[in-house]
Amino acid sequence: MTCCLVAHLEAFSYAGKRLGLDDARGTLFYHYAILLQKLQPKTFLFENVRGLISHDRGRTYQTILDIFKDEGYTVKTEIMNAWEYGVAQKRERLIMIGIRNDLVDEIQIDSPTPHEYKPVLRDILEDVPRSIGTQYSEHKRKIFELVPPGGYWRDIPVDIAKEYMKSCWYMEGGRTGILRRLSLDEPALTVLTSPSQKQTDRCHPLEARPFTVRENARVQCFPDDWEFSGSVGQQYKQVGNAVPVNFAYEVARKIYEGLEQM
Repeated sequence: MTCCLVAHLEAFSYAGKRLGLDDARGTLFYHYAILLQKLQPKTFLFENVRGLISHDRGRTYQTILDIFKDEGYTVKTEIMNAWEYGVAQKRERLIMIGIRNDLVDEIQIDSPTPHEYKPVLRDILEDVPRSIGTQYSEHKRKIFELVPPGGYWRDIPVDIAKEYMKSCWYMEGGRTGILRRLSLDEPALTVLTSPSQKQTDRCHPLEARPFTVRENARVQCFPDDWEFSGSVGQQYKQVGNAVPVNFAYEVARKIYEGLEQM
């Protein structure tokens, strides 16, 4: 079995022109598809962000699906939330599992069964080893001290929120990611590659700071002795781009069980 994970959404220059594999040329997915073409594994796993389905009005997803079909695979697509599989994080992902057409009557790959208990941050943030991490500016830190756990910009004085949000104040929608402070009694929001962007804040529940690299790694289910490398920014990116370990295990286990039926 060849099992590959791809985590970046890339636009296809020719998406929608029905050029087959040439639609994907110049993208990371092109190399994925070439490996699939050459190796012809019994099954494959393709993982990406949920937004892939609607990207470029659905043309990117359709191009990927057409290429998989052209290479001789029957594909099942499902949106899955890592929170249902032992991960203390709301992280929706697109999971595509392909079975080679000559084996579709021999292999059945079921979806993993959601866990009865869904973990929250309180379950995984105890005794996290110290590690590198970024800090908020002094100005931003003082504002976050006003935000209660589980709260966001609506939970602080209007004049302070308006000054902080600037043009975002006039945007439509709830803007619930701005000045968002997590709670120990809820799961984390999706771990990102950068810890302190204004519209996607994820402040620590107990301290006015972003999560450290190791705290984000805990949320992603990495063991504490797993080593990341490079600068602090590169390490945040490695953690944020990863598939949560517990979630990946549950999906991989079902693929293994399907192959064992042969």
